[in-house]
Amino acid sequence: MPRSDASGTATQVEATGSVQLCAPTVDDGADMWRLAGAAQTLDVNSRYSYLLWCRDFAATSVVARDGEQLAGFITGYRRPSLPETLFVWQVAVSPTHRRQGLARRMLDHLVDRSTPHGVDHVEATVTPDNLPSTRLFTSFATAYGVELKRDVLFSEAMLGDGHEAEVRFLIGPLHDRT
Repeated sequence: MPRSDASGTATQVEATGSVQLCAPTVDDGADMWRLAGAAQTLDVNSRYSYLLWCRDFAATSVVARDGEQLAGFITGYRRPSLPETLFVWQVAVSPTHRRQGLARRMLDHLVDRSTPHGVDHVEATVTPDNLPSTRLFTSFATAYGVELKRDVLFSEAMLGDGHEAEVRFLIGPLHDRT
């Protein structure tokens, strides 16, 4: 089923079982905001920011829908100073769709959409206590057969308020995939 992004451009839709993966539209923004809050592990941005994200960064983000229900999303963007790097900002999966490989399918879908446009690295930050995200990015690097480098991008002191360090995961280069 084709969908259109904020510019009216048709977007690629992939169906896996009852779940469809595609670029978000502004109509997805409020559902993304609600899912981010329900996840209880994400730093929730304003509802407005999710709407803007869906408008301005739809090409580098993905939503998963199971019928009318938002099953998950990934927000990302190409780094302005390193446009070959796709930074994955947030990954969220609804409680009813967890432990089914949906986060990985969304990440694969997003990378498959991005690599033809010059993306050859994936970057993300993960707090040390976020084991699902650590497993996601580790399994992704392993499946692609590429290097995964880790270092602290933002320390606890920089983030303040008892926030754990954000460990940077840099995966690639993806063009070495076999």
